[in-house]
Amino acid sequence: MNTAFDQIAPAYGTLWSETPHGRMQREEVWREIDPLFRSGDRILDLGCGTGDDALHLESLGAEVLAIDASSPMVEIAESRGCAARQLAIEEVGRLEGPFAGAISNFGALNCVEDLRNVARSLARLLPADAPVALCVLGRFFWRESFESVRSGNFKRAARRWSGETEWPG
Repeated sequence: MNTAFDQIAPAYGTLWSETPHGRMQREEVWREIDPLFRSGDRILDLGCGTGDDALHLESLGAEVLAIDASSPMVEIAESRGCAARQLAIEEVGRLEGPFAGAISNFGALNCVEDLRNVARSLARLLPADAPVALCVLGRFFWRESFESVRSGNFKRAARRWSGETEWPG
């Protein structure tokens, strides 16, 4: 299945991770998750994209298994040195645990229809007291709305408010 993420994979760094906003937000997430994990922990990265978070956690001494539904994203993550595997988050129950913790960053869980099934699978893969850091995207993003209004693009300013947004690809 060819997804929008397959299409943007080669440019993902340029479109997001390497932008000032992308770097700032990723670093903010890292400040929150770094204290949760220790060197030697085996961490599951759900929706790893091109592997930025997995590489960061590995630099701290963690062992990371990174999964993503997009084959091109996984290929890029692997080329960067990540232990990555093509697997949709909904199929996480197929993995063998245990993991010391899990992360999912920048809205990968927003693309999952049945979060209860994912939660049940994580409960099987993680100890009861394991840290789980989940970053989901809300419907309203004030910075996008503000910048769009400021530039006169009112349609873009309100695009997320209805809950009917479609991925532009």
